[in-house]
This record gives sequence, structure tokens and C-alpha cells, in this order.
Amino acid sequence: MEVAIEAFGPVREPYLDVHDAYGVGMSLRSGFLDLGMRRADLKRVMFEPGDMHVCIADSEEWLGSADLDLLIVTISEAALTGACEATSVAIDVPMEHHVRDARMSALITAVNAERLAGFPSGRLLLDSVEQALAIALIHAHGVRRPSPAFYRGGLPPARLRTVTELVHTKIDSELTLEEMAGSVKLSVAHFSQMFRQSTGESPHRFVLRTRVERAKEILRTADVRILDVAVACGFKTQQHFARVFRQVCGISPTEYRRESLR
Repeated sequence: MEVAIEAFGPVREPYLDVHDAYGVGMSLRSGFLDLGMRRADLKRVMFEPGDMHVCIADSEEWLGSADLDLLIVTISEAALTGACEATSVAIDVPMEHHVRDARMSALITAVNAERLAGFPSGRLLLDSVEQALAIALIHAHGVRRPSPAFYRGGLPPARLRTVTELVHTKIDSELTLEEMAGSVKLSVAHFSQMFRQSTGESPHRFVLRTRVERAKEILRTADVRILDVAVACGFKTQQHFARVFRQVCGISPTEYRRESLR
């Protein structure tokens, strides 16, 4: 289990938050978050102390204006798997923007008390709380479904090709995990796992890298504004495009264009 405090404050523009692991964030004071699965669908969610927000691995959501302090704890997939009572049943934990659960709140409050004391009990207590939190999360909020067929080594080539073609087709528009998973008729959780096995990266990282590769091609061959390149590759703002481009390439789009013309 990892424990961290995140203070969400006013931002200049909404941004896409990517979750690499399962986690629960508990509000430490009254406040709000503007949340949505799409940028255009942001809704204000009010939090009181003890209210929680549940995130799932390989998921994403848009965050906008906010005034909130969250204590965020991650839950490993191993802990969730160990909490399952029947090995023949897969359990989906859905993304939930607002949760009130006395048992989970008490567990995270115990983690916060341990944090404030400097973690004197060591790793064992955190591991024990993680297991208890995984059980509470699955029993109270899990959705049981039949286990999907397992494809050794990831997605079959035909399905991977279908997803790749979808990404290229929608490279200039918004694309969600639900759409990608739906194109090959899999749940989001199962699709994300299989996709990572096939490509070595999450669906979100694959989409970003594909968009950056397309942007590099445009920057090398066309004399257009950086903003127009960003829009053509599915980025909502020039700032977001520049930030992602630098993360992938190590330089800005302007610097890349200049170096490619030498």
C-alpha cells in the first residue's frame, strides 16, 4: 500500500488524470471536485470529511476546478485477488466518484493516524489494512461477472489490429477506454490487462504515443501552426500537446520541428 496526500486546487484548464493502480481517496475536509469521464461532461461533486472517491487501475477521468484535500491509498491487484472468495468469478470494481462507507472510512482513518504518527507500526500494519480495505471494497462495491476467456500472451492479432485501426481512425478526436474495449467486445478491466500484455504499455500510453508519432510526421512535412498540429492529433489544447510531446520525445514540438529541418 502506498499512502499520499494530494491537494486539489484551482487549475487553469481541465486535465485528464490517468490511474495506474486501484486506489481510494478520502476527503480530509469539506470541498469539491469537478469530475467527468469526458471533458464536456464535468460535474461538481461535493465532499465532506470521510467521503471517498474510488479509482480503478488503467482508467482515466477528467478533473476540473477543485478545492479538496484527499488522503489517497493504493490497493494492489494482488490484494484484490486475494480478497475474492471464489476463483471462478472475476470481480470488477467500478469507478465511483462519491462513496460513503463507514467501514472503509474507518480503515483509511486508521492509515491517516499511522501517517501522522510517522508510521511507527511499520509495513505490517499497512499490509493488514490493505487486505481489509480490499475485502471491504469488493464486498461493498464489487460487481460480480463471469470470468472472460483468457488469451495467452494478450489480445489475438486480429483484435489488436482492430484496436490499432480504431486509434488511428480517431486520432483527431476523443477516444475512451470504453470505446477501445467495446471494439473487441471486452470489459475495460480485461481489455486493459490483455492490451498491456500485447503491447507492453497501457491503452492510454499507447494512444498518446500514437498521437505524438502522428504529430512528429506533420511537424516534419507541413508548415502549420503548433496549435493546428495539436488539434489534428486529438489534443484539446496546445499546452497539453506540448507537455505530452516533451514527455515522450524529451523536447518541445517547436524544438523538434527546428531540429528536423536542419
